Amino acid sequence: MANVIIYTTPTCVYCRAAKEFFQENGVQYEEKDVAKDEQARNDMVQKSGQLGVPVIDVGGEIVIGFDESRLKELLNIK
Repeated sequence: MANVIIYTTPTCVYCRAAKEFFQENGVQYEEKDVAKDEQARNDMVQKSGQLGVPVIDVGGEIVIGFDESRLKELLNIK
């Protein structure tokens, strides 16, 4: 399975929804809190061109926001 990184903030509802989706589907992911981690925030902006969260990196493919259908496609989840 692809390497998954999710860039989040503690108060983001869509970040929580994405993490719940990953847990329900057995997807391992690395979470980076951009509110606390300046380097992660810089990485996220470089990858996505924006400051909004979540930004999800699935094996180098960037998904902005919680786009469940796109995540299912990238992770081969039926």
